[in-house]
Amino acid sequence: MEYSALIVAAGSGSRMKLGYNKVYYDLGDSTVLEKTMALFLMDSRCSQIVVVTDSEQFQEHIHKRFSGRVTLVSGGSTRQESVSNGLGAVISDIVLIHDGARPYLDEDCLNRLLAAMESEQAACLMVPCKDTIKAVAGGYITGTLERDTLRQAQTPQAFRTELILACMEQAVRDGYTGTDDCSLVERYSKAKIRVVEGSYANIKITTPEDLHEH
Repeated sequence: MEYSALIVAAGSGSRMKLGYNKVYYDLGDSTVLEKTMALFLMDSRCSQIVVVTDSEQFQEHIHKRFSGRVTLVSGGSTRQESVSNGLGAVISDIVLIHDGARPYLDEDCLNRLLAAMESEQAACLMVPCKDTIKAVAGGYITGTLERDTLRQAQTPQAFRTELILACMEQAVRDGYTGTDDCSLVERYSKAKIRVVEGSYANIKITTPEDLHEH
């Protein structure tokens, strides 16, 4: 199945306290972003990699030469705006939207996601919640959520491109900001989103501690 990968890498990474975008942190053999891109670069099914980031920073920190499959797009003031910018460059009927700070996606997860998209309009990598989740109001616990029904959403989140484009356009018109890309489809479409088994190793690097988990 041919698809475009849309990698969102435009954040400032303030919680990392690096003074620069965390996707350009050097892991030793490559930057976070290069490691994130590597799986898609090796996948012959990936016809295009759209990287939403500051092009000057990209050229400053990444010195490898990439094939014509890689397209750089400027980010927006929010993650959702950055995704919207990136979608404008997507050429495939299927798009996988992925966090630039998730460098540990493995091939098995990718294959499961693409297999789901053979018959689905949308699919999301997810893992069961390990911890008990409490509902809270005014500083007090108001209830305990049923853990068996809860999942943590990861990326990539996969969509028929025309579906996520339509939902994104409606969100822009309404001034609505979702918590992730799937939330736009939940709000503006009747399409079902297939749950696909993710991996606990597929972490998003958010704090300095996350760098020491691998």
